[in-house]
Amino acid sequence: MPVEAEDQEMIRSDFCGHVVGIGASAGGLEALEQLFDAMPSGSGAAFVVVQHLSPDHKSLMANLLARHTSMPVVTVRDAMEIEAETIYLIPPGNLMTISEGQLRLSPKNPKALSLPIDLFFSSLAREFRDRCIGVILSGTGSDGTRGSVAINDAGGLLLAQDPESAKFDGMPRSVIATGLVDEILPAETLGRRIKDHILQKPETRVGPPPRTASDLDIGSALEGIFHLLHNHGGVNFRDYKPATVLRRIERRMQVRHVPDFEHYLELLENDAGEVSVLRREILIPVTNFFRDPEAFDTLASKAVEQIVQQASGSHPIRVWVAGMSTGEEAYSIAILFAEAFDRARRWPDIKIFATDVEQKNVDAASAGTFSEAIMAEVSPERLERFFIKRGSHFVVKPDLRQTLVFARHNLLEDPPFTRMDMVTCRNVLIYFVPGAQERALRRLQYALAPGGYLFLGSSESLAGLSSDFTPVSSKHKLFQMLRSTSLPLDSHSSSALLGSRSPASTRGRRLGAQPGRSLDASAIDAAQQLLLRDHAPPSILLSEGMELVHIFGQAQRYLHFPSGSISLEISKLLPTGIVPVAQALLRRAAKSRELVRSEASTFRLPDGSSQRLCISAQPLAGDDRNAVFMLLSFEPQDVGNAGVTDGAPPLDVNAEAMERIQSLEQELAATRESLQATIEELEASNEELQATNEEMMAANEELQSSNEELQSVNEELYTVNAENQEKIQILNRLNADLDSMAKAASIATLFLDESMRITRFTPEATQIFKIRDGDVGRPIDDFTHSLDYPDLMHDLRHSLREGRMQEHEVSSESGRHYLLRILPYTLQGASTRGAVITLVDITSIRDVALLQAVLDSLDHHVAVIDNDGVILMVNKAWHTFAERNGDRTLNGSGVGVNYLDACKMEDTDNPDAPYALKALQGLQRVLKGDLDGFSFEYPCHSADTRRWFLMHAGKLHHPDGGAIVSHLEITDWILGQAQAPAETQAS
Repeated sequence: MPVEAEDQEMIRSDFCGHVVGIGASAGGLEALEQLFDAMPSGSGAAFVVVQHLSPDHKSLMANLLARHTSMPVVTVRDAMEIEAETIYLIPPGNLMTISEGQLRLSPKNPKALSLPIDLFFSSLAREFRDRCIGVILSGTGSDGTRGSVAINDAGGLLLAQDPESAKFDGMPRSVIATGLVDEILPAETLGRRIKDHILQKPETRVGPPPRTASDLDIGSALEGIFHLLHNHGGVNFRDYKPATVLRRIERRMQVRHVPDFEHYLELLENDAGEVSVLRREILIPVTNFFRDPEAFDTLASKAVEQIVQQASGSHPIRVWVAGMSTGEEAYSIAILFAEAFDRARRWPDIKIFATDVEQKNVDAASAGTFSEAIMAEVSPERLERFFIKRGSHFVVKPDLRQTLVFARHNLLEDPPFTRMDMVTCRNVLIYFVPGAQERALRRLQYALAPGGYLFLGSSESLAGLSSDFTPVSSKHKLFQMLRSTSLPLDSHSSSALLGSRSPASTRGRRLGAQPGRSLDASAIDAAQQLLLRDHAPPSILLSEGMELVHIFGQAQRYLHFPSGSISLEISKLLPTGIVPVAQALLRRAAKSRELVRSEASTFRLPDGSSQRLCISAQPLAGDDRNAVFMLLSFEPQDVGNAGVTDGAPPLDVNAEAMERIQSLEQELAATRESLQATIEELEASNEELQATNEEMMAANEELQSSNEELQSVNEELYTVNAENQEKIQILNRLNADLDSMAKAASIATLFLDESMRITRFTPEATQIFKIRDGDVGRPIDDFTHSLDYPDLMHDLRHSLREGRMQEHEVSSESGRHYLLRILPYTLQGASTRGAVITLVDITSIRDVALLQAVLDSLDHHVAVIDNDGVILMVNKAWHTFAERNGDRTLNGSGVGVNYLDACKMEDTDNPDAPYALKALQGLQRVLKGDLDGFSFEYPCHSADTRRWFLMHAGKLHHPDGGAIVSHLEITDWILGQAQAPAETQAS
């Protein structure tokens, strides 16, 4: 049975789009690249990628995926808000969930099994309900399977990569095996399917759900859907809450892009596969081991322990697990009993009957094989004791498996089991309408022996049967029955007399009247029940196959239900003394098609008492006139009514038995002859098979030996591969660092091996050597170069031979100058050598040195300033003059000083202030471009010497602007000018 919340939770996130959870493991990188390469833009969804990452290595997934999508790719931080059109990656060493629109991180326990995909998918389903999409890509194991079931349960879309296109098909096949995957597609087409689901999701026109089954309009499309589901699997979903069933139908309509019930009914009528999918959708097997651990602890201490202590050797312990889904709950209860047996040091017989209405669930539970996901639910001690590890799965051990019997059973329509010490039915009743809930509870009550325990789900209650039970734990819904019941199981019992069939019959049809009966019909049925109980003899209804269909009155006292696998065949249920009489009566009634009655005899009943009975058999016609049911009645005989036969002559059982014995002897003789011939043929075949078996065993031993060797080699290869992966990552990092360094330096560089073959070079080297990208691996002397360096090859060989660095300044044909350096190196752990040739362009350095030499040769005091007035260069004369005037370190007039600031004088009374102001204003106009240059004379007297200078400033014709300032001492010229007039006057 499905286990889902009855009411959908409100989505608390502010994010209004869809969230796509993508689970991947081994081989998932290629699948992710294909998915996002073909992922169309404009979906408005957020994408969350959950992988199995090593916590010891930094993930490069963000950089790798960014090459295949235009969406931003980010590594998740704790409490990060999700946004549309963004890809989020789980960081290594963390588990991730989503809550209130935020991605939450928690550290991964390195010592425990972690299933990050299951964990995230489950939280995604709780948070976003039908706005979540789950995608399972390549990977090993089964992580993501249980989380995918949760997404489907919430109404989200579930997609899986085609296993044939996946590098590792373990994860896709595991989720496909659930039968809940909406589509299986190659990775490159998943993106388009996701966008189609988001943008082309139809608005289903369904209206409000009906409150009860009787509200369904006869002939409506919805009624037709219910009818198809009923005919397909024998389950009447009218007994289920309409809102729950309708929600699952709407989801399938959205997946198949069907707008209304009419079109969906047409689809179901033409596609039997869709009917199976819809039925599976409604019966979602969401369960796990020890679900709600506190409840199971209470069950173990307050119920299981009591049952084990009170068990006797003559009666085995009997437990019924109704609605067991895929069997986890049944095995959990079996484990509790096994542990209780060990604690009590006694091991009574036990049979646990585990049933479900879905045959696929029964098959899955019976196999007893579970994925590695149970490691998160079952303790290591229990795993070791009760399970066997086979590959990536756990198999239930035979000693635990043999305590359980699995069978398909419809709780609402099939006869219940009886004399049970415990009945569990958890999270099943919540899906039924109130009337169906009451019927199911009465069947569960009927199945319990006096003092038996009833274990329900956390949201379920006993309703009107609370007076028949006492609560053992109200919190965990554990009850103990006070008294047994012999009431009719439901109001449909009388309809069996009219020929309708139960799903317990071989045809599998439903027993009982259709829903929607009038109140008068209900009253009539109640009256019929009263009359049957008070006046009709206890009877049982049998199918064509002589299987039990229904019980009337107190007929159960004549039946014996043995331990072990349950069979409804009548010869297995009747006491030993009644079986031959009943079989003779049934055969004669089937042949004569009329009532047949036995003589009154005393029979021993299952409870140990004896009673005088007259047994009768009567054929009944069903809906199909070719099918015949049998009504077997037990008429108690006392002194007052002994010998009354109601007109039907009693059957001579002894004569009937002799006739039957003769017929059986003839059949036995013929069978013996046929068996002897068959035995001879089998003996000959057996000899051949024995020889073949010996050969197969020898071959198997060789294969086992080879398999062990391959396993050992495989483990070694995995170790080597892990080491190689780490080294490759280191090499990738070193290569990236080397390439980045070479690009940042913009230096022509060549790497050579010991044979002087080129192994690597930078783009700048192609401007000097005539090489191209395809020339890696060719000798360097095959190429010409533009350097004026004829001894290059000689010096290169000498450097490689001697292992010494060489450095030269060389020029090229273009007039540029380079500092050429040859640096040999030795590979670690090898005797071979290589060399690196670097050519650093020093042309600008030489130009600057030449300019400085020119300036230093001038007698003028020269300084070069930039457009802001900062001094860039000074010549030797400027430096000497500054030292003579007390500025030895050039703090006031050296390089880096703003010359304009030096010209500003705050003391206006200083005689030099007017000249400084004139120099400042002139320089500012030159730097602005208003003047090309200016000159003026100014005095600069020292304490003991009178001096005059000529200042000249000229605009520097350079893209960055600036000016050149020079100061020339003209003291001699000034003094000469002053003496010339004096001499002229004297003459």
